[in-house]
Amino acid sequence: MSRTLLFLFAAFGAAALTPQADARPRDREQDAAFRGTKEGRFIPLRVIESRIIPRMRGFDYLGPELDPGMGLYRLKFMRGAQVIWIDVDARTGQVVGKSGF
Repeated sequence: MSRTLLFLFAAFGAAALTPQADARPRDREQDAAFRGTKEGRFIPLRVIESRIIPRMRGFDYLGPELDPGMGLYRLKFMRGAQVIWIDVDARTGQVVGKSGF
């Protein structure tokens, strides 16, 4: 019985010490967005949202994702079971793609 208990403690301990590869991706996105805006490379997200959200009447806005390497925001909207993504150039604010229509 004690070997089993010792094995379980060792297994749980090893799992607790194993680093998670992508534990906080949203924090890194936010950091990249903040730096890009602060450095003048990206338009503030609130400005982009204020241009796009009013055009999406009838849809619920679920939030943004940022691809800092590409300089793209992906805004996600939903109406019923339909999901729409609007891709926006973070540098210019121009819509560069739509999917889910």
